[in-house]
Amino acid sequence: MSSYRFCRTDDIALLVDALNRCWAPYVPDEPPMTAALFKRSIRDLQIWCSSCMVAFAGPDPIGVLIGAKRPSGTLIHRIAVHPDHVRQGHGRHLLTSLSSKLAILGPPRIAAEVPQTLSAACALFRACGYVEEVLLTDYVLTGDHRDTTDVAGRFVIPVTVDDLVANGLLGEDNRQVCWERSIETLTSRKDELKGLALASDERIEAHILYIERGEERAEIVSLQTDLNDPRGSLEPLFAHLGARAVNMGFPKVHPSEIPAQQLATLGFRPTQTYGLYAATARPE
Repeated sequence: MSSYRFCRTDDIALLVDALNRCWAPYVPDEPPMTAALFKRSIRDLQIWCSSCMVAFAGPDPIGVLIGAKRPSGTLIHRIAVHPDHVRQGHGRHLLTSLSSKLAILGPPRIAAEVPQTLSAACALFRACGYVEEVLLTDYVLTGDHRDTTDVAGRFVIPVTVDDLVANGLLGEDNRQVCWERSIETLTSRKDELKGLALASDERIEAHILYIERGEERAEIVSLQTDLNDPRGSLEPLFAHLGARAVNMGFPKVHPSEIPAQQLATLGFRPTQTYGLYAATARPE
């Protein structure tokens, strides 16, 4: 007999177990979830235990939904059903239960960023009334980066999240970005982020915020530039960053964030794509 329940703040151990039982089989290359990692996601992504659900068969978790909540909406960060229990309606029940709760408590917008390789998950969201609004794309930049030394009166300087916020360069223009690179996440993770900016006497013309991911690899979490001259303003930054990171990843880029053509001009190539699915909460 199946049962379902929303979680509480003292259910972290249960949610960790449910993720390792139900989500891990679909992503074998990811490290196991731990209580420490889950608590970090609460801080960084605003995961709310009260927006998380677990499905049970007897005492065993067979399905899990992880929800993150902000005033703008709720993100379904993870949803998975154990491979032995798929196609029995558990995923739909998890989604509709959360929708019913949010129809009362809000916020009404619910979204999910779903890898297109997970075709069953995409089909589940469509079947539950979600609409694919746009595709998000992972990009990578590899190899040697041209050493640009002549920047004509401009300087490459270190920069922090606080510096960019103080100059109105983060979160002020309402640009659409994925949940994991929003201003809320960047602010929560600011102590682990590093940054470079191209500055003139008058303003910051471009910046990169990034996380070092092991030897010679970096993940870009924020990239802004003068769209009239993206190559001229970003290549000096890539040259400096390239001294430490040969491979650069730029995950889940929204098409309005920076045009794909300009990323291609800079040497980025697309890899994985995600459907941004969205719906409005409604009662069952």
